[in-house]
Amino acid sequence: MATRVNYITPEGFAALKSEYERLFGKERPELVEVISWAAGNGDRSENGDYIYGRKKLREIDRRLSFLSRRMKAAQIVDPAEQPDKSRIYFGATVTLVDEEDEERVVTLVGEDEADASAGRISWVSPLANALKRAAVGDSRTVRLPAGPKDYEILAIRYPEPEVRA
Repeated sequence: MATRVNYITPEGFAALKSEYERLFGKERPELVEVISWAAGNGDRSENGDYIYGRKKLREIDRRLSFLSRRMKAAQIVDPAEQPDKSRIYFGATVTLVDEEDEERVVTLVGEDEADASAGRISWVSPLANALKRAAVGDSRTVRLPAGPKDYEILAIRYPEPEVRA
C-alpha cells in the first residue's frame, strides 16, 4: 500500500523531528538503562520496573516508527511561498463568519499539526475542503454531523516570506 503524501508546514516538520530526536536520543536510552538495571534484579515476572519499562519501551518504539513513516512521507510546503495569496490554499489563515455572525479564525495545516482548539485544522477536514480555493467575500457551505453550516470568508492571510541575509 502506497503511503499518501503528508503535506506539512516547515514548523510542523520541525516539531515532528524534534519529538523523534527527543524520544530516540534521550527517553529511549534512559529507559533501556532502567530495564537493564531491573533485569539484573532477579525474577522478572514480579519485577514492576522491568514490566513497566518494557511496556513503555514498546510505546516509544511504536511512536518512533510512526514519526519515522510520517517524516519519510512528508512534503514540506511553505505557505509564505504561495504565489496566489488571494485564494485559500494549504497554510492560509482564514477569518470566517457563520450565520449567527460569530467570527472564527482557522489555519489550514497538515494532518500531524492539526489542533482544533488552537484554530489549526487539517487541510483534509470537511471545513478545509469546503474552503479550498475560495476568495474573500465567497460563501461556502460545510456539511457537518449537525447539518449544513454556511460560512463567509472575511479575510485570507499567509505568513510573510523570511528575508534571508
